[in-house]
Amino acid sequence: MGQLPSGLPDQIADDEDLARFLIQSNQFNDTMVKPAAFLPSPKERETSVSRHGAEPIQQLWELGLVAAGIRTLYGAAIFKAKAVRDARLEVLPAEPPPRHAVILGWSWLYDDPDLQKARQKELAVLLASTAGKPLLRQTDVAR
Repeated sequence: MGQLPSGLPDQIADDEDLARFLIQSNQFNDTMVKPAAFLPSPKERETSVSRHGAEPIQQLWELGLVAAGIRTLYGAAIFKAKAVRDARLEVLPAEPPPRHAVILGWSWLYDDPDLQKARQKELAVLLASTAGKPLLRQTDVAR
């Protein structure tokens, strides 16, 4: 097993924590992360995530602010890499930037966009169900 520029292993273990940064207010509520947070980008055909371990929460927000760019960073959904694989998707490292990874393997059916959307949402529901309550910046970080 090799090592990435960030110092992380080049393979993502099932028990590794992943963070999906929440940059739209419709991706969550006070009690849960919604499936919409996990849907893939139509352009890249993947879902961007960050590998997040036992680092302090402030380090997670620093990664999130970089990922969000000019968009608002509301919070993060934390889940295990195993949840991705259990949904029959794949998660692979994709540095740079440091700690970046992508979820691949989403259904793309150009001849039936309704079925494509339904299949993607079904998988997104599985991921959201494992994320639990979102970590929200305004409540979890002292400003």
